[in-house]
Amino acid sequence: MKTRYWWLGFDFAVIGLAAALLWWVWQYWQSQALNIPPQVSIEPSPPISAYPPVANVEPELSAPPYLLIPRLPWPWWDREAKPSTTIRPPKLKPALPEHIAKLVKSVHEQTKVTRSYDPTYVKLAYPGGDVEPETGVCTDVVIRAFRAQGVDLQKMVHEDMRKAFSEYPKTWGKRSPDPNIDHRRVLNLKTFFERKNKALPISDNPDQYQAGDLVIWQLNEKQFHIGVVLKERSEDGQRPLIGHNINEGANIEDVLFAWPIVGHYRYFEPILANAKLSK
Repeated sequence: MKTRYWWLGFDFAVIGLAAALLWWVWQYWQSQALNIPPQVSIEPSPPISAYPPVANVEPELSAPPYLLIPRLPWPWWDREAKPSTTIRPPKLKPALPEHIAKLVKSVHEQTKVTRSYDPTYVKLAYPGGDVEPETGVCTDVVIRAFRAQGVDLQKMVHEDMRKAFSEYPKTWGKRSPDPNIDHRRVLNLKTFFERKNKALPISDNPDQYQAGDLVIWQLNEKQFHIGVVLKERSEDGQRPLIGHNINEGANIEDVLFAWPIVGHYRYFEPILANAKLSK
Protein backbone atom coordinates (compact mmCIF):
# COMPACT_ATOMS: atom_id res chain seq x y z
CA MET A 1 0.00 0.00 0.00
CA LYS A 2 2.82 2.39 0.84
CA THR A 3 4.48 1.64 -2.51
CA ARG A 4 1.23 2.49 -4.33
CA TYR A 5 0.95 5.93 -2.66
CA TRP A 6 4.59 6.63 -3.40
CA TRP A 7 4.14 6.09 -7.15
CA LEU A 8 0.97 8.20 -7.15
CA GLY A 9 2.87 11.11 -5.60
CA PHE A 10 5.64 10.69 -8.16
CA ASP A 11 3.08 10.87 -11.00
CA PHE A 12 1.67 14.15 -9.68
CA ALA A 13 5.14 15.62 -9.41
CA VAL A 14 5.99 14.73 -13.03
CA ILE A 15 2.70 16.23 -14.27
CA GLY A 16 3.38 19.45 -12.35
CA LEU A 17 6.87 19.78 -13.80
CA ALA A 18 5.58 19.18 -17.32
CA ALA A 19 2.89 21.85 -16.87
CA ALA A 20 5.44 24.35 -15.58
CA LEU A 21 7.74 23.66 -18.55
CA LEU A 22 4.90 24.14 -21.04
CA TRP A 23 3.90 27.44 -19.37
CA TRP A 24 7.49 28.71 -19.60
CA VAL A 25 7.78 27.73 -23.29
CA TRP A 26 4.50 29.48 -24.07
CA GLN A 27 5.63 32.69 -22.33
CA TYR A 28 8.98 32.64 -24.18
CA TRP A 29 7.25 32.17 -27.53
CA GLN A 30 4.95 35.12 -26.84
CA SER A 31 7.90 37.35 -26.00
CA GLN A 32 9.74 36.43 -29.22
CA ALA A 33 6.64 36.76 -31.43
CA LEU A 34 5.74 40.27 -30.32
CA ASN A 35 9.18 41.50 -29.22
CA ILE A 36 7.74 44.51 -27.37
CA PRO A 37 8.95 45.14 -23.81
CA PRO A 38 6.49 46.19 -21.10
CA GLN A 39 5.37 49.81 -20.82
CA VAL A 40 6.20 50.74 -24.43
CA SER A 41 4.26 53.81 -25.55
CA ILE A 42 3.42 53.79 -29.26
CA GLU A 43 1.98 56.94 -30.73
CA PRO A 44 -1.18 56.14 -32.72
CA SER A 45 -1.27 56.91 -36.42
CA PRO A 46 -3.58 59.66 -37.71
CA PRO A 47 -7.00 58.51 -38.91
CA ILE A 48 -7.33 57.55 -42.56
CA SER A 49 -9.69 60.49 -43.08
CA ALA A 50 -6.74 62.86 -42.46
CA TYR A 51 -5.13 61.85 -45.73
CA PRO A 52 -6.27 63.59 -48.94
CA PRO A 53 -8.39 61.38 -51.21
CA VAL A 54 -6.98 60.29 -54.56
CA ALA A 55 -9.49 59.60 -57.30
CA ASN A 56 -9.42 56.60 -59.65
CA VAL A 57 -6.46 54.92 -57.98
CA GLU A 58 -6.59 51.34 -56.70
CA PRO A 59 -4.82 51.15 -53.32
CA GLU A 60 -2.23 48.46 -52.74
CA LEU A 61 -1.70 46.81 -49.35
CA SER A 62 1.75 47.43 -47.94
CA ALA A 63 1.80 43.83 -46.63
CA PRO A 64 -0.30 40.64 -47.00
CA PRO A 65 -3.47 40.77 -44.87
CA TYR A 66 -2.28 38.07 -42.48
CA LEU A 67 0.75 40.21 -41.56
CA LEU A 68 -1.49 43.14 -40.62
CA ILE A 69 -3.31 41.25 -37.82
CA PRO A 70 -1.90 42.41 -34.45
CA ARG A 71 -0.63 39.73 -32.05
CA LEU A 72 -1.49 39.59 -28.38
CA PRO A 73 0.65 41.81 -26.17
CA TRP A 74 3.39 40.43 -23.97
CA PRO A 75 3.31 39.88 -21.08
CA TRP A 76 -0.31 38.79 -21.47
CA TRP A 77 -1.28 40.34 -18.10
CA ASP A 78 0.13 43.80 -19.03
CA ARG A 79 -2.66 45.38 -21.10
CA GLU A 80 -0.89 48.78 -21.13
CA ALA A 81 1.74 47.42 -23.51
CA LYS A 82 -0.78 46.73 -26.30
CA PRO A 83 0.32 48.60 -29.46
CA SER A 84 -1.98 50.65 -31.68
CA THR A 85 -3.74 48.60 -34.38
CA THR A 86 -4.31 51.61 -36.69
CA ILE A 87 -2.85 50.91 -40.15
CA ARG A 88 -1.43 53.80 -42.14
CA PRO A 89 -2.75 53.94 -45.71
CA PRO A 90 -0.10 53.30 -48.37
CA LYS A 91 1.34 56.20 -50.33
CA LEU A 92 -0.54 56.28 -53.61
CA LYS A 93 0.88 57.47 -56.91
CA PRO A 94 -1.96 58.64 -59.17
CA ALA A 95 -1.77 57.38 -62.72
CA LEU A 96 -1.33 59.90 -65.52
CA PRO A 97 -4.46 60.93 -67.41
CA GLU A 98 -4.80 58.85 -70.55
CA HIS A 99 -4.06 61.71 -72.95
CA ILE A 100 -0.82 62.56 -71.10
CA ALA A 101 0.14 58.89 -70.76
CA LYS A 102 -0.01 58.46 -74.56
CA LEU A 103 2.40 61.34 -75.08
CA VAL A 104 4.84 60.03 -72.46
CA LYS A 105 4.61 56.49 -73.85
CA SER A 106 5.51 57.79 -77.31
CA VAL A 107 8.72 59.30 -75.93
CA HIS A 108 9.68 55.99 -74.34
CA GLU A 109 9.02 54.15 -77.59
CA GLN A 110 11.15 56.63 -79.52
CA THR A 111 14.16 55.82 -77.34
CA LYS A 112 14.05 52.26 -78.70
CA VAL A 113 13.99 53.34 -82.36
CA THR A 114 15.57 56.78 -82.82
CA ARG A 115 19.23 56.12 -82.15
CA SER A 116 20.90 58.90 -84.15
CA TYR A 117 20.81 62.67 -84.66
CA ASP A 118 20.65 64.22 -88.14
CA PRO A 119 19.69 67.89 -88.81
CA THR A 120 19.79 67.51 -92.58
CA TYR A 121 17.05 69.34 -94.51
CA VAL A 122 14.60 66.76 -95.89
CA LYS A 123 11.61 67.27 -98.16
CA LEU A 124 8.59 65.90 -96.32
CA ALA A 125 5.08 64.86 -97.18
CA TYR A 126 2.39 67.26 -96.01
CA PRO A 127 0.56 66.91 -93.71
CA GLY A 128 1.87 64.14 -91.47
CA GLY A 129 5.39 64.22 -92.92
CA ASP A 130 8.33 62.83 -90.96
CA VAL A 131 11.95 61.89 -91.44
CA GLU A 132 13.05 58.28 -91.01
CA PRO A 133 12.12 57.09 -87.48
CA GLU A 134 15.70 55.95 -86.79
CA THR A 135 16.94 59.53 -86.83
CA GLY A 136 15.84 63.13 -86.21
CA VAL A 137 16.53 66.17 -84.04
CA CYS A 138 15.23 67.41 -80.71
CA THR A 139 12.05 68.86 -82.22
CA ASP A 140 11.20 65.51 -83.82
CA VAL A 141 10.81 63.99 -80.34
CA VAL A 142 8.08 66.56 -79.63
CA ILE A 143 6.48 66.27 -83.08
CA ARG A 144 6.20 62.49 -82.85
CA ALA A 145 4.89 62.60 -79.28
CA PHE A 146 2.20 65.10 -80.28
CA ARG A 147 1.15 62.93 -83.21
CA ALA A 148 0.45 60.16 -80.69
CA GLN A 149 -2.25 62.57 -79.50
CA GLY A 150 -3.54 63.31 -82.98
CA VAL A 151 -1.91 66.76 -83.06
CA ASP A 152 0.13 67.47 -86.21
CA LEU A 153 2.56 70.27 -85.41
CA GLN A 154 3.77 70.33 -89.01
CA LYS A 155 0.30 71.35 -90.19
CA MET A 156 -0.54 73.63 -87.27
CA VAL A 157 2.76 75.56 -87.32
CA HIS A 158 2.59 75.96 -91.09
CA GLU A 159 -0.98 77.29 -90.98
CA ASP A 160 -0.12 79.70 -88.17
CA MET A 161 2.96 80.95 -90.01
CA ARG A 162 0.87 81.62 -93.10
CA LYS A 163 -1.41 83.81 -90.96
CA ALA A 164 1.32 85.63 -89.04
CA PHE A 165 4.63 85.05 -90.77
CA SER A 166 6.00 88.36 -89.51
CA GLU A 167 5.64 87.17 -85.89
CA TYR A 168 8.09 84.31 -86.40
CA PRO A 169 11.92 84.55 -86.24
CA LYS A 170 13.79 85.61 -89.38
CA THR A 171 16.95 83.78 -88.36
CA TRP A 172 16.99 81.55 -91.44
CA GLY A 173 16.34 84.26 -94.03
CA LYS A 174 13.06 82.73 -95.21
CA ARG A 175 10.56 84.88 -97.09
CA SER A 176 7.64 82.47 -96.80
CA PRO A 177 6.66 79.42 -94.71
CA ASP A 178 8.30 76.10 -95.52
CA PRO A 179 6.31 73.04 -94.29
CA ASN A 180 9.40 70.84 -94.68
CA ILE A 181 11.41 72.50 -91.92
CA ASP A 182 9.51 75.25 -90.07
CA HIS A 183 8.00 72.95 -87.41
CA ARG A 184 11.40 71.31 -86.84
CA ARG A 185 13.00 74.54 -85.58
CA VAL A 186 12.98 75.20 -81.84
CA LEU A 187 12.43 78.96 -82.03
CA ASN A 188 9.45 78.45 -84.33
CA LEU A 189 7.89 76.03 -81.84
CA LYS A 190 8.62 78.52 -79.06
CA THR A 191 6.77 81.25 -80.97
CA PHE A 192 3.89 78.91 -81.85
CA PHE A 193 3.26 77.82 -78.24
CA GLU A 194 3.46 81.39 -76.98
CA ARG A 195 0.98 82.54 -79.64
CA LYS A 196 -1.36 79.74 -78.46
CA ASN A 197 -1.07 80.99 -74.85
CA LYS A 198 0.52 77.76 -73.68
CA ALA A 199 3.47 79.37 -71.90
CA LEU A 200 3.98 78.89 -68.15
CA PRO A 201 6.34 80.67 -65.74
CA ILE A 202 9.94 79.51 -65.69
CA SER A 203 10.73 78.18 -62.23
CA ASP A 204 13.65 76.75 -60.27
CA ASN A 205 11.16 74.45 -58.49
CA PRO A 206 11.19 71.05 -60.23
CA ASP A 207 7.68 70.28 -58.99
CA GLN A 208 6.32 73.01 -61.27
CA TYR A 209 7.20 70.85 -64.28
CA GLN A 210 4.56 68.19 -64.91
CA ALA A 211 4.59 65.14 -67.17
CA GLY A 212 3.76 66.17 -70.72
CA ASP A 213 5.16 69.70 -70.35
CA LEU A 214 7.72 71.04 -72.82
CA VAL A 215 10.93 72.81 -71.83
CA ILE A 216 13.19 74.91 -74.08
CA TRP A 217 16.81 75.63 -73.14
CA GLN A 218 19.40 77.98 -74.60
CA LEU A 219 22.62 76.03 -75.07
CA ASN A 220 24.70 78.96 -76.31
CA GLU A 221 24.29 82.24 -78.16
CA LYS A 222 22.79 80.61 -81.26
CA GLN A 223 21.62 77.12 -80.25
CA PHE A 224 18.37 76.16 -78.55
CA HIS A 225 17.06 72.79 -77.42
CA ILE A 226 13.65 71.31 -76.56
CA GLY A 227 12.53 68.27 -74.55
CA VAL A 228 9.49 66.59 -72.99
CA VAL A 229 8.99 66.34 -69.21
CA LEU A 230 8.28 62.76 -68.11
CA LYS A 231 6.68 61.17 -65.06
CA GLU A 232 9.84 59.37 -63.97
CA ARG A 233 12.12 61.08 -61.46
CA SER A 234 15.87 61.38 -60.99
CA GLU A 235 17.70 58.91 -58.73
CA ASP A 236 17.37 61.26 -55.76
CA GLY A 237 13.68 61.80 -56.55
CA GLN A 238 14.14 65.58 -56.83
CA ARG A 239 13.61 66.24 -60.56
CA PRO A 240 11.46 64.84 -63.37
CA LEU A 241 13.40 63.22 -66.18
CA ILE A 242 13.44 64.62 -69.71
CA GLY A 243 12.92 62.86 -73.05
CA HIS A 244 15.03 64.54 -75.73
CA ASN A 245 17.51 64.09 -78.58
CA ILE A 246 20.76 66.01 -78.32
CA ASN A 247 23.29 64.55 -80.79
CA GLU A 248 22.89 60.93 -79.59
CA GLY A 249 19.36 59.86 -80.48
CA ALA A 250 16.25 59.95 -78.30
CA ASN A 251 17.14 59.39 -74.64
CA ILE A 252 15.66 59.87 -71.18
CA GLU A 253 17.98 61.80 -68.87
CA ASP A 254 18.19 63.97 -65.75
CA VAL A 255 18.80 67.28 -67.56
CA LEU A 256 15.97 69.58 -66.45
CA PHE A 257 18.40 72.16 -65.05
CA ALA A 258 21.41 71.24 -67.18
CA TRP A 259 21.08 74.44 -69.26
CA PRO A 260 19.33 77.80 -68.80
CA ILE A 261 15.58 77.41 -69.33
CA VAL A 262 14.04 79.97 -71.67
CA GLY A 263 10.62 78.41 -72.19
CA HIS A 264 8.10 76.25 -70.30
CA TYR A 265 4.89 75.15 -72.04
CA ARG A 266 1.86 72.99 -71.27
CA TYR A 267 -0.12 72.26 -74.41
CA PHE A 268 -2.12 69.33 -72.99
CA GLU A 269 -3.89 70.30 -69.78
CA PRO A 270 -4.27 67.55 -67.13
CA ILE A 271 -7.96 67.02 -67.95
CA LEU A 272 -9.97 63.80 -67.96
CA ALA A 273 -9.09 61.41 -70.72
CA ASN A 274 -12.60 61.48 -72.23
CA ALA A 275 -12.73 65.28 -72.36
CA LYS A 276 -12.16 67.19 -75.59
CA LEU A 277 -8.53 68.18 -76.10
CA SER A 278 -7.52 71.74 -76.84
CA LYS A 279 -5.92 72.05 -80.26
